[in-house]
Amino acid sequence: MRRFYARQRLGLLAALTGLAAFAALLNGPAASAALPTPVSGATARAYLAALTVASEDRTGYDRELFPHWSTVSGACNTRETVLKRDGENVVTDSSCAATAGSWYSPYDGATWTAASDVDIDHLVPLAEAWDSGAGAWTTSRRQAFANDLTRPQLLAVTDNVNQAKGDQDPATWMPSRTAYRCTYVRAWVQVKYYYDLSVDPAEKSALQNHLAGC
Repeated sequence: MRRFYARQRLGLLAALTGLAAFAALLNGPAASAALPTPVSGATARAYLAALTVASEDRTGYDRELFPHWSTVSGACNTRETVLKRDGENVVTDSSCAATAGSWYSPYDGATWTAASDVDIDHLVPLAEAWDSGAGAWTTSRRQAFANDLTRPQLLAVTDNVNQAKGDQDPATWMPSRTAYRCTYVRAWVQVKYYYDLSVDPAEKSALQNHLAGC
């Protein structure tokens, strides 16, 4: 019951600060507009304080336990939907594959004109989610997490940057573009809070340090 009321209070804080966060986003780099607007720095700090701190456990993890790139509409799956959302002048064929367009990667500031050079990053990686509590979820909930277009969880980025990030959390990996780090950690905490995932001590410390400047 206490957790329920705490979430209600934090939800109200998010609503009150959401407009300010949106205004800040509009005044920031255009690249961040593609990602669903994360909660404000103040709300992210409140969310982080409410998260459970626990050690990670990867026992039993398998990427296939998170069914991903589900069909969204017609022939379009989640990956193709994010490519269209995050790109400029995106052209698709009859199977919804992107055949033209450009994509700006807010992690590193690179722009690409071939969809093959772009990955869709799970901002909170699937393995990180498993470590933090998703191992106890149903398959349908893991599928919802892996294809979440509502929370700031999916983003088109440079493929080799995404691969270098792998399953790391903010204690060991952050976007090279410092201008995007505040957006990144706000989004990370929002996703973890929404899905009631834990944070490990080093992760929490890194998030606190980055959020202090947001």
